Amino acid sequence: MRVTVIAIESLTKRYPRVTALDRLTVGITPGVTGLVGANGAGKSTLIKILLGLAPATEGGATVLGLDVAREGSAIRERVGYMPEHDCLPPDVSATEFVVHMARMSGLPTTSARERTADTLRHVGLYEERYRPMGGYSTGMKQRVKLAQALVHDPQLVLLDEPTNGLDPVGRDEMLALIRRVHTDFGISVLVTSHLLGELERTCDHVVVIDGGKLLRASSTADFTKSTPSLAVEVTDTDTHPDGTEALRAALVAAGLSAQAPGAAGAPGAGHLLMVDATDESAYDTVRDTVTELGLGLVRMEQRRHRISEVFDSQQPLTASGAEPARPDAARPLQTQKGGGGDVA
Repeated sequence: MRVTVIAIESLTKRYPRVTALDRLTVGITPGVTGLVGANGAGKSTLIKILLGLAPATEGGATVLGLDVAREGSAIRERVGYMPEHDCLPPDVSATEFVVHMARMSGLPTTSARERTADTLRHVGLYEERYRPMGGYSTGMKQRVKLAQALVHDPQLVLLDEPTNGLDPVGRDEMLALIRRVHTDFGISVLVTSHLLGELERTCDHVVVIDGGKLLRASSTADFTKSTPSLAVEVTDTDTHPDGTEALRAALVAAGLSAQAPGAAGAPGAGHLLMVDATDESAYDTVRDTVTELGLGLVRMEQRRHRISEVFDSQQPLTASGAEPARPDAARPLQTQKGGGGDVA
């Protein structure tokens, strides 16, 4: 049985006009865990409760074995936190700020300065560490926020939308840094995001919430596992102006099940077929049929699930013992563009 870094049990947070968290129950194990949900899904509220900064209405949670309702101060000593909002004083250098945050975490002055230099080097800001942060780019400011979360060598870091405002290159660099936090230093990470592609590429585990309810919690590999379907994309020709339909009809005649994915008119659906491939002979049949029709084969690959499909499902999957979310609660999240391609 794996150790649980965060244990959440029937956690509810109500405000006068809205329920931010609704009987949320989930366990988070060591590694890099993504907490995904649309804006307003309850991600930031959950982080505040886990840090002991906001009380829960009902239920409870423990972080590193410490109760969030009674031991918030002890939790914050052992946990690093990177807030979503811009909170950096513009007239202070990165070194001054991170040293101050290290001292706030209980490090003596000498250790705070040594740890600050090491941490700023790790996040790629060593050469810029004495510049006032008001002149920093968005990416540099995000790195400072990550550095102050790491400087006291926590056991766990909570990162709230760490790639906000970054371009594709900046996002990829930040995601690589986040991955290294665990692989190089053994620090567990809980990272929130509404960009689904980030989590598929970065996290070991994913927790999906919507409307304060749990939709699903499992390993990233389970979310993105292969299916017995082939994605086949072809080009049209003068002989077959609708090459996809010609291929579909020919494959059906050959005994295979083939259909266009998603709704009619969906982007990219016009030249794509999903073909059931229960055995390897399906690959040969598709290849030979494409050749016989004189079509151009753009790609033929085994389809993989996407995390976004949890939100598209009319009956979302849940973690064991969790109450299924309302079908109408699932709403589409923003997909990621650039730095790894669209995720839909």
